[in-house]
Amino acid sequence: MQPLRRVTFGILGAAAMAALGAAPVAAQQQAPAAGGASMIDTIRSRGTLVCGVNTGLAGFAQPDSQGVWRGFDVEYCRGLAAAIFNDPNKVRYVPTTAQSRFTALQSGEVDVLIRNTTWTLSRDTSLGLDFAGVNFYDGQGFMVKTSTGVKTAKELEGATICVQPGTTTEQNLTDWARANNVRFTPVVIERLEEVVGAYASGRCDAYTTDVSGLAATRSSQPNPGEHTILPDVISKEPLGPLVRHGDQRFADLVRWLHYALVGAEEMGITQANVAQMAANDQRPEVQRMLGKNGGLGQMLGVPNEWVVNVLRATGNYGEIFARHLQPIGIQRGPNALWTTPGGQQYSMPFR
Repeated sequence: MQPLRRVTFGILGAAAMAALGAAPVAAQQQAPAAGGASMIDTIRSRGTLVCGVNTGLAGFAQPDSQGVWRGFDVEYCRGLAAAIFNDPNKVRYVPTTAQSRFTALQSGEVDVLIRNTTWTLSRDTSLGLDFAGVNFYDGQGFMVKTSTGVKTAKELEGATICVQPGTTTEQNLTDWARANNVRFTPVVIERLEEVVGAYASGRCDAYTTDVSGLAATRSSQPNPGEHTILPDVISKEPLGPLVRHGDQRFADLVRWLHYALVGAEEMGITQANVAQMAANDQRPEVQRMLGKNGGLGQMLGVPNEWVVNVLRATGNYGEIFARHLQPIGIQRGPNALWTTPGGQQYSMPFR
């Protein structure tokens, strides 16, 4: 295959280079909690959780017409605030780009990063950050204008393809093209709204990112039917929240927030019935999860009834998914419960 011509808009930062497999960001040290306090104590003292999110991705994190942030990722921020404060509104949202997200967390600008970010070995080891579980199983795909008549990714021979830098997407695209002997010209643009605009205006023949991101982008177009997501999925993209190294209890809380949301769905606990279940359900694991006994919340540095507070605010994993992602055409697929054929989501035991 001939060498690729790379059209780039924007400048790659150090964190972006690390995300693409370059040298570790050794110079960027994690920001310790004030005075050596735990992150949970620091957040409580401040009175607000600072949550890094996407700059605006339909279904995941996007401000509405009133400036209120809504979406799948936003619910995790709200759930974490409910666990710490029993108030899901004590969150300040910081929009982050693909290039700025890791620096924002490393520097302490945000307490936690909850935005579509793929768990990879290099990110897990070289950035001073920890992934706290997988809250969405995804894969990379392609979207084209329906009018092109393109049916599969291999028909993109010679195409220009829009992609964001500082993402696993760019490397996956190059790897896939080399393996399949497909020549293309990448058009690399940093900001999400700008790369989507380039695709929509015809500067690119195709746009590639996670399939969930493609569905979100298609849903926000004036005529979604004019855009086709191709059936090809060229990678595994396990997405999840990140925290800084150094505070295991806070990492545990973020991790077990996800398990609480999934576990509640497994056990039939919803936003509507959580109070009743907490008072009356006799199943031992439900009693432990909802703080009736076991003292599990104290082990995480929050009240024992923290899961009740979370579910009152957000509902369970399935409710969050149905509220934000199904309306834009994203089906459960691998994000269904493990009891469903093909489902991969399940909670670790509350014991």
